[in-house]
Amino acid sequence: MGERVASPPEKAFGGSAGRWFGRSRTTELSNHRTTEQLWPETRAAVQAARAAGRILLRRLGRAQKVRRKGPKDLVTAADLAAEQCIRGMLHRRFPAIGFLGEEGQAVEGPGGRWIVDPLDGTIGFIAGLPFFGVSIALERRDRIEAGVIFLPRLGELFVAERGRGAWLNGRRLRVSRTTSLGNAVVALWHDDTVWRNRRLRERIARLALRVRSLRIFGAAFSLACVASGRLDGYWEQSANPWDVAAGILLVGEAGGRVTDGTGGSFDLMQPVILASNGRIHRHLVGALSGRPVRAGSRRS
Repeated sequence: MGERVASPPEKAFGGSAGRWFGRSRTTELSNHRTTEQLWPETRAAVQAARAAGRILLRRLGRAQKVRRKGPKDLVTAADLAAEQCIRGMLHRRFPAIGFLGEEGQAVEGPGGRWIVDPLDGTIGFIAGLPFFGVSIALERRDRIEAGVIFLPRLGELFVAERGRGAWLNGRRLRVSRTTSLGNAVVALWHDDTVWRNRRLRERIARLALRVRSLRIFGAAFSLACVASGRLDGYWEQSANPWDVAAGILLVGEAGGRVTDGTGGSFDLMQPVILASNGRIHRHLVGALSGRPVRAGSRRS
């Protein structure tokens, strides 16, 4: 049996009324939004993310039985318990919506699908670092419509709805205004294929010398930070849908840009992602792909 977590009363979150799924209303943009003003599906995702976050916090710092799915891909009992909690809560509210999670079996549904990472940043979680979170996205008709990232150790709740904006604890988010790599803080995630590729290693080293700082964080945490202006860019070449689904909507709704590694359209089912504030995007494309991109290029 999974852990049962009581759902607390919905808390204030911040904005204004807008379009509900299946109905059209005039969208108003606001700098603040409350939970009650979110779509019902988004509210359910928020509740599930908070419940899963409480499970993670209870297990943080305790001895964990760790199983390796890959050299840098670990899973713990906390991952499994958090996903079971999320799956159960969302299915009870919206049984017609399918489910794609990192740790369990995929389930199709006529109402779209939830795309869930119950614990993004497992390595940091095991080490007791605060850079881990819960990521939940709702996909319908091949588009991410809502995204929630909850960082329980930091008490930060990121929410985005398509066409309505992105928020952190109810405050409207915007990406940074950094325009040069020399002032940029960029994050990346890596697997062993990065360091086995000599040319890619050299390009990353050159990028590290050009930016203010190069950090290594997981996808959900990094994309939330790009959306909030804390980071200026993020790159990864081994992303899974559950790693990035919620984060790409956050970045887009906060005014940023998400593409593949060459500046082309991003496909959730392919592994290379480049996200930025948009202003430095072509510079990152050029630095990481090894191909200079002209200022006027539509792929930049």
